[in-house]
Amino acid sequence: MEKTTTETATPDYRRPFITITLLFFLWGFITVMNDVLIPYLKDSFDLSYFQAGLVQFAFFGAFFFVSLAYYFISLYRGDPINRIGYKLSIIISLLICGFGCAMFYPAAEFQAYPFFLGALFLLATGVTLLQIAANPYAAILGKPETASSRLNLAQGVNSLGTTIAPIAGGLLLYKVFATDGEVTIDSIKTPYLIYGALFVLLAIIVWRSHLPSFAKEEESTSSSLGALKFPHLRYGMIAIFMYVGGEVAIGSYLISFMKDENILGLPEATASIYLAYYWGGAMIGRLCGAISLSEIASSARKYAYMAVTALVVLGVVYVVTAIRIEEGVFAMNFMTPTQIAPYLILIALNFVAFVAGRGNAARVLWVFSIGMITLLCIASFTQGSLAFWAALGTGLFNSIMWSNIFTLAIKDLKQHTSQGSSLLVMMIVGGAIVPLVMGAAADRVGIQLAFAVPIINYVYIGFYGLIGHRVHEPEVAA
Repeated sequence: MEKTTTETATPDYRRPFITITLLFFLWGFITVMNDVLIPYLKDSFDLSYFQAGLVQFAFFGAFFFVSLAYYFISLYRGDPINRIGYKLSIIISLLICGFGCAMFYPAAEFQAYPFFLGALFLLATGVTLLQIAANPYAAILGKPETASSRLNLAQGVNSLGTTIAPIAGGLLLYKVFATDGEVTIDSIKTPYLIYGALFVLLAIIVWRSHLPSFAKEEESTSSSLGALKFPHLRYGMIAIFMYVGGEVAIGSYLISFMKDENILGLPEATASIYLAYYWGGAMIGRLCGAISLSEIASSARKYAYMAVTALVVLGVVYVVTAIRIEEGVFAMNFMTPTQIAPYLILIALNFVAFVAGRGNAARVLWVFSIGMITLLCIASFTQGSLAFWAALGTGLFNSIMWSNIFTLAIKDLKQHTSQGSSLLVMMIVGGAIVPLVMGAAADRVGIQLAFAVPIINYVYIGFYGLIGHRVHEPEVAA
């Protein structure tokens, strides 16, 4: 018998939640592959920073147009997810992702930059629909009080994908599929066919899995605002725009930042590997956030679990970033304890920020915003290893923002939850806009000073954590 939210006993949602976290892993992986693609396509097609930023514009622009279409369909024709269910919605989304990845093959054959942008838009269409379905589904797979904890855990798995992607993508492009040691347009074909096959495989896994359905509240179609009646959702939409825009902009130009002679002047292939510290930091923060916002009663146990989690993930990132393939020979090149010390300090400060947040999603949000503003100032206005680690350390403080903003924004939306989710996912378009602004700034003042651009994003997010998240009575359309 299928379990529903109307049952008196608390259902066991562990298996379906594990299945859903696989989605978070794969879309995190494929999204961060853009960070590896940008410098590669920039060199291959001789692009400016602004033109290279069109990669993120094409990808994250899809989030806006697809989510906007979803909103209007749900407003006038009824919520599509309510009609066909979460499971079928997820399967369709995964197949679209697979098809988008497959389109990289003809794009490489034609060697046309606009074709690549089109393939990215199609891929992102699938990811958009996936996020509209999976984020609220993960949130409702359990008690409402622990929704932020579940989303942080799912986002932690998402960060595993974002941590592995730069390394796996860098090795595939620069080592495995490079032609005679050189990266060419053809190098990209096989990796994206592999990614497409993974999406199709995951669609089959979801199809074969039992994902519980949930009783829906009655909804009606009208020309009213729908979910937009809720002020905390509207403020949350802007917060999502600012967060995604800031995170994507930083990730997009980190390789170029690390290549800058005022920072460390790293080779591109090496810099792509060190992206793992940025996304690995996000994984540390999200997993620790899941523990911090969980129902564990003992503070001492919470902090112990968080410390162990941070050290284990750091150990994995430390080992993974040491991997090298030099002249066809596998080798390990570890950083010294002195070299890694700044990152350990950043982890300790991240831990302090969690303690200051006291397990409250809104409070943690504005505390972490202060951390982001501080690190971006250091990255923009200092040099060498200090600026290098400050930029990579932003991943630690970006970590919990999506989960906390999302759950705060959909709180008490009831039958408008899926529609509200589509509006929040629509604002991922920030990942299309902010990198272009940052790229234009980099073309004029240099890549390092351009890292000051996202500071304004985190000022607003701090406001949302302090005031904007508060739930008020929905406004009634005239």
